[in-house]
Amino acid sequence: MAKSSFSKVDEYGFERAADFDYESYEEYMSQYLPILARRARKWARLMGNPNSLKRGPVIKRFMRKGVPAEHRAEVWLWASGATQLQEKMGPNLYRELLEETHDIDVVSTIRTDLPRTFPDNIFFNQGDQSEHRNQLFRVLCAYAHHNERVGYCQGLNYIAGLLLLVTKSEEKSFWLLKVLVEQILPDYYGPTMEGVIVDIDVLGELIRLKAPAIHQQVTALGLPWPVVTTKWFICLFAEVLPVETVLRIWDCLFYEGSKIIFRVCLTLIKSQSSSLLACDDFGSLAAAFKSTTSASSTLNCHQFMKSIFQVPGSLSSSTISTLREKISQDRHNS
Repeated sequence: MAKSSFSKVDEYGFERAADFDYESYEEYMSQYLPILARRARKWARLMGNPNSLKRGPVIKRFMRKGVPAEHRAEVWLWASGATQLQEKMGPNLYRELLEETHDIDVVSTIRTDLPRTFPDNIFFNQGDQSEHRNQLFRVLCAYAHHNERVGYCQGLNYIAGLLLLVTKSEEKSFWLLKVLVEQILPDYYGPTMEGVIVDIDVLGELIRLKAPAIHQQVTALGLPWPVVTTKWFICLFAEVLPVETVLRIWDCLFYEGSKIIFRVCLTLIKSQSSSLLACDDFGSLAAAFKSTTSASSTLNCHQFMKSIFQVPGSLSSSTISTLREKISQDRHNS
C-alpha cells in the first residue's frame, strides 16, 4: 500500500488520530483542493477591491463556500463587526488591559486550564515553553478583566486558542472573542450560562418540530439534551468536529450569527437518524449521539457545509428569537 502524502499533523498543528483514515482523506482532498484553488482566486479578486466587502447575497454566498485561510482573520474581523468595534473603543485597549493589575484567582483559574487546551496540538502541548500557550493566557486574562461579568469560563480557552491558530495575533483574537461572547452569543459565558441553557432547549424544540421521531426516541429513553449538546454549544464545535469543518462553520457564524449553530446541530442529528432510532437503551443512544460528530460526512467540510443549509430546511432568525423568548419566559415563570 502506498504511503500517504499527508503528515500526521494537520496545517493547524493538530495531531491526527492513530486510526485516521488517510486513504479516504486523500480521496476527499483530491476533490477539495481544486475547489479551494477556485475559491482562493475569487477571494483574491474580491479582496483586491477595498470597497467590495459589503453585506449582501454575493458575500453571503462567498462566506458559505468558505474563506481561504490567508484571508480568514481579516474577513472574520470585518464580518463580525470587530474591526468597527476596535476603532470605536480604541486600538490600544488590548495592550492597556495587559498592563493592568490582574485578579489572582482569575489568573490561577486560567493557568489551570491552559494545559487542558488542545493537548493534541503541537503548538499548545509544549508546556510552559509554548508561546501559543503564553499568548492564550494573555488573551484570556485580558478579556476576563475587561468583562468582569463574564470573567473566565471554561470553553473560552478552546475558542480563543483556535482564534489564535487562525489569526496568529493576540489582538485580533481578543477582539473576535469579545464580539463572539458579547454580541453573537450573549449570555453563553456567564456565571449562570443562561444563554446556553435556553439555546439547548430551543434545539430540543426544533428537533420536536423537524425530527419528531428522534425527539420521541430521546424523550422515551430519558437522555437529556444537555448531556449530548452542551459541548457543541460551549466550544462552538471545536474539539468536537474536524478543524477545517469547524472553521467553515465559523466563517458563517461570524457573518450570519448564532442560527448557524442550530443548523449544524440539526444536520448532525438528522443525518444520523437511522442509527439514533435503532437504539433501545440510554447507553446505546448516548454512544450513537457521540458518533454523529465522528461520522465520515463531517470530514468532507465542503459537502457538510452544503448540507447544513439543506437538511434542516427553513430556519429563520425570527423563529429562533421567538423560541428563545418563549423558553426564557417559561423558565422565569417556573
